[in-house]
Amino acid sequence: MNIVVFGAGAIGSFFGSMLSKNSNVSLIGRKPHINAIKKNGLNIEGKTCLKVKINAVTSVNDVSFFPDLLILTVKSYDTESAIIQAKKIIKEKTFVLSLQNGLDNIDILKKHLSLDQIIVGITTHGVLFDKPGFIRHTGTGTTILGEINGKKTKKIIDIVNAFNNAGISTSFSNNIIEEIWNKVIVNSSINPLTTFFQCKNGNLIKNPVLEKLVERICNESTSIAKANGIQLSSINMIDKTKEVIRNTSENNSSMLQDFNKGKKTEIDSINSRLIEIGRKFNIDVSFNEILVHSIKTLK
Repeated sequence: MNIVVFGAGAIGSFFGSMLSKNSNVSLIGRKPHINAIKKNGLNIEGKTCLKVKINAVTSVNDVSFFPDLLILTVKSYDTESAIIQAKKIIKEKTFVLSLQNGLDNIDILKKHLSLDQIIVGITTHGVLFDKPGFIRHTGTGTTILGEINGKKTKKIIDIVNAFNNAGISTSFSNNIIEEIWNKVIVNSSINPLTTFFQCKNGNLIKNPVLEKLVERICNESTSIAKANGIQLSSINMIDKTKEVIRNTSENNSSMLQDFNKGKKTEIDSINSRLIEIGRKFNIDVSFNEILVHSIKTLK
């Protein structure tokens, strides 16, 4: 399979390197990381130890083939720009997989692609960017892929099989939209709190005050999902969020990593989007409003 990974940060580099064992993969990323990969290969340390020689470029213009699969791992606020740039290598039979955080990405992709080209995925792997050419696999997780319409076509089966054959534990979902909401609710409860309090994920359940905040935020975000037609249980989502916290207790959330590097966070694609949807249904969005205000006023 010919694969392009657009957004060779931590998670994009991890998936690209794993898939390169059985597929022709090209990474698109930032210059320092790409130059290091070209010089010394891509190195993964931690839960997975792997060093691969992999094609890596800084621009879509430098990709030398038309991919069967384009994987988007850019930050959600860069989705529109990325898909516009990628159009020159997307053909009728190219499938685009959004493996990103947030609730905005599908709507953006729908503006530029046909529905039957779009695949959506979530992953719970923990990966950190150590330095150019080096990433650290901090937590082994699972990956779920699905088509927006819930159908199990040959294309999604082939892609799921390709991921599993590369050592990425992957399953199919016939309700990937619900899976995305699951992850957004978890992220809405973990990411802003760890960023504001500058703590590892595990601290959120070690401190009783923070644990209560996690529960309140999770309950509010689940109420928004339910109003939007996603049938989830607040009790189940609180349990799931705490399970993620326990499983990633030593991890820094992606939002905390971005903030500490001086990068823009994905608060707008997660909590701000929840606020927008909640207000449409007259749901109390107070906790999400506090989180957005708190993150945006941090210096």
